[in-house]
Amino acid sequence: MAVFKDFEEIIAWQKAIDLSVIIHTKFRDHKDFAFRDRIHRASISVSNNIAEGFDRGSNKDFRRFLRIARSSCNEVRSMVILGQRFGYFTPQEVIEIRGHCIHLNATIFNLMKAMREDHLKSIAPWLIPLGYWVGYL
Repeated sequence: MAVFKDFEEIIAWQKAIDLSVIIHTKFRDHKDFAFRDRIHRASISVSNNIAEGFDRGSNKDFRRFLRIARSSCNEVRSMVILGQRFGYFTPQEVIEIRGHCIHLNATIFNLMKAMREDHLKSIAPWLIPLGYWVGYL
Protein backbone atom coordinates (compact mmCIF):
# COMPACT_ATOMS: atom_id res chain seq x y z
CA MET A 1 0.00 0.00 0.00
CA ALA A 2 1.21 3.49 -0.74
CA VAL A 3 2.28 5.48 2.27
CA PHE A 4 0.59 8.84 2.52
CA LYS A 5 2.52 11.83 3.80
CA ASP A 6 -0.62 13.86 4.40
CA PHE A 7 -4.34 13.15 4.51
CA GLU A 8 -4.84 15.52 1.56
CA GLU A 9 -3.22 12.88 -0.68
CA ILE A 10 -5.94 10.33 0.15
CA ILE A 11 -8.40 10.04 -2.72
CA ALA A 12 -11.24 9.15 -0.34
CA TRP A 13 -10.67 12.46 1.48
CA GLN A 14 -10.68 14.36 -1.82
CA LYS A 15 -13.96 12.70 -2.85
CA ALA A 16 -15.44 13.48 0.57
CA ILE A 17 -14.57 17.15 0.09
CA ASP A 18 -16.32 17.01 -3.29
CA LEU A 19 -19.42 15.57 -1.61
CA SER A 20 -19.44 18.41 0.95
CA VAL A 21 -19.20 20.99 -1.82
CA ILE A 22 -22.10 19.37 -3.70
CA ILE A 23 -24.28 19.38 -0.57
CA HIS A 24 -23.27 22.92 0.40
CA THR A 25 -24.01 24.23 -3.10
CA LYS A 26 -27.41 22.55 -3.17
CA PHE A 27 -28.47 23.82 0.27
CA ARG A 28 -26.73 27.20 0.38
CA ASP A 29 -29.98 29.17 0.57
CA HIS A 30 -32.34 26.43 1.71
CA LYS A 31 -35.05 27.45 4.19
CA ASP A 32 -35.34 24.17 6.11
CA PHE A 33 -32.52 25.07 8.48
CA ALA A 34 -32.69 21.87 10.54
CA PHE A 35 -32.44 19.64 7.47
CA ARG A 36 -29.75 21.82 5.92
CA ASP A 37 -27.67 21.78 9.11
CA ARG A 38 -27.99 18.02 9.52
CA ILE A 39 -27.00 17.11 5.95
CA HIS A 40 -24.15 19.66 6.02
CA ARG A 41 -22.79 18.21 9.25
CA ALA A 42 -23.02 14.65 7.94
CA SER A 43 -21.25 15.50 4.68
CA ILE A 44 -18.49 17.43 6.45
CA SER A 45 -18.06 14.60 8.94
CA VAL A 46 -16.91 12.23 6.19
CA SER A 47 -13.79 14.21 5.25
CA ASN A 48 -13.10 15.27 8.84
CA ASN A 49 -13.08 11.69 10.10
CA ILE A 50 -10.67 10.65 7.37
CA ALA A 51 -8.39 13.57 8.27
CA GLU A 52 -8.63 12.96 12.01
CA GLY A 53 -8.08 9.23 11.74
CA PHE A 54 -5.06 9.70 9.50
CA ASP A 55 -3.05 11.24 12.31
CA ARG A 56 -4.00 8.76 15.04
CA GLY A 57 -0.76 6.83 14.80
CA SER A 58 -2.06 3.33 14.16
CA ASN A 59 -3.79 1.59 11.29
CA LYS A 60 -6.33 0.12 13.70
CA ASP A 61 -7.38 3.54 14.93
CA PHE A 62 -7.36 4.95 11.40
CA ARG A 63 -9.64 2.12 10.22
CA ARG A 64 -12.03 2.94 13.09
CA PHE A 65 -12.28 6.53 11.86
CA LEU A 66 -12.74 5.29 8.31
CA ARG A 67 -15.71 3.21 9.49
CA ILE A 68 -17.17 6.34 11.08
CA ALA A 69 -16.60 8.21 7.80
CA ARG A 70 -18.51 5.50 5.92
CA SER A 71 -21.35 5.78 8.44
CA SER A 72 -21.53 9.53 7.90
CA CYS A 73 -21.60 8.97 4.15
CA ASN A 74 -24.53 6.60 4.62
CA GLU A 75 -26.24 9.27 6.70
CA VAL A 76 -25.93 11.66 3.76
CA ARG A 77 -27.46 9.01 1.47
CA SER A 78 -30.35 8.53 3.87
CA MET A 79 -30.93 12.28 4.12
CA VAL A 80 -30.90 12.60 0.33
CA ILE A 81 -33.61 9.95 0.03
CA LEU A 82 -35.60 11.70 2.76
CA GLY A 83 -34.97 15.05 1.06
CA GLN A 84 -36.38 13.69 -2.17
CA ARG A 85 -39.58 12.77 -0.34
CA PHE A 86 -39.71 16.29 1.08
CA GLY A 87 -39.34 17.64 -2.45
CA TYR A 88 -35.84 19.08 -1.91
CA PHE A 89 -34.16 16.96 -4.62
CA THR A 90 -35.03 16.08 -8.16
CA PRO A 91 -34.75 12.41 -9.11
CA GLN A 92 -31.61 13.26 -11.14
CA GLU A 93 -29.97 14.94 -8.12
CA VAL A 94 -30.74 11.90 -5.99
CA ILE A 95 -29.13 9.60 -8.55
CA GLU A 96 -26.05 11.84 -8.76
CA ILE A 97 -25.53 12.28 -5.01
CA ARG A 98 -26.35 8.65 -4.16
CA GLY A 99 -23.88 7.53 -6.82
CA HIS A 100 -21.22 9.82 -5.38
CA CYS A 101 -21.87 8.43 -1.88
CA ILE A 102 -21.77 4.81 -3.05
CA HIS A 103 -18.52 5.41 -4.92
CA LEU A 104 -17.03 7.24 -1.91
CA ASN A 105 -18.00 4.41 0.43
CA ALA A 106 -16.37 1.90 -1.91
CA THR A 107 -13.21 4.01 -2.02
CA ILE A 108 -13.05 4.17 1.78
CA PHE A 109 -13.71 0.43 2.01
CA ASN A 110 -10.90 -0.32 -0.43
CA LEU A 111 -8.53 1.81 1.64
CA MET A 112 -9.55 -0.11 4.76
CA LYS A 113 -9.08 -3.40 2.93
CA ALA A 114 -5.62 -2.39 1.72
CA MET A 115 -4.65 -1.41 5.25
CA ARG A 116 -5.92 -4.75 6.55
CA GLU A 117 -3.96 -6.66 3.89
CA ASP A 118 -0.78 -4.77 4.79
CA HIS A 119 -1.27 -5.69 8.44
CA LEU A 120 -1.83 -9.36 7.62
CA LYS A 121 1.17 -9.46 5.30
CA SER A 122 3.37 -8.12 8.07
CA ILE A 123 2.36 -10.82 10.57
CA ALA A 124 1.58 -13.84 8.38
CA PRO A 125 1.74 -13.56 4.59
CA TRP A 126 0.13 -16.97 4.11
CA LEU A 127 -3.12 -15.65 5.70
CA ILE A 128 -3.98 -13.47 2.72
CA PRO A 129 -5.25 -16.23 0.41
CA LEU A 130 -6.96 -17.93 3.36
CA GLY A 131 -8.63 -14.63 4.32
CA TYR A 132 -10.02 -14.21 0.83
CA TRP A 133 -11.13 -17.82 0.74
CA VAL A 134 -13.23 -17.57 3.90
CA GLY A 135 -14.51 -14.09 3.01
CA TYR A 136 -12.87 -12.50 6.03
CA LEU A 137 -11.44 -9.49 4.21
